[in-house]
Amino acid sequence: MDFDSICKKTMELDSAIRFAGVINEKGRLVAGGMRKGLAPLESPKEDEMLFMELALRVRMRKEHDKQLGPVKFAMSYREKTILISFPLDNNNILYVSGEPELDYKEIPSKILEIIRKNKSQK
Repeated sequence: MDFDSICKKTMELDSAIRFAGVINEKGRLVAGGMRKGLAPLESPKEDEMLFMELALRVRMRKEHDKQLGPVKFAMSYREKTILISFPLDNNNILYVSGEPELDYKEIPSKILEIIRKNKSQK
């Protein structure tokens, strides 16, 4: 998968998207990042902890795949941001954050389409 392309196309969907990055199974950012010109809501150390927690949560959700089917995305709507994670493969996660006004009904479907197209271009 072309992680840089996925992150770039995700950022192009909406100016309310603040961050699009790929996190590996160890919680490390391997592609993408913050939209240029925006200040992060958290410090780099807090981001590191958030990414490690995200990687753990995604692994834990896999325990229910047999009964419920695999997770396509998970979303958290917070006061200051919307956070959405998309498992990409066995080891990597697309992590997206946006402004609270982000259209959370439409954006996940558009991102899933970007991921689907990227997988089919192998």
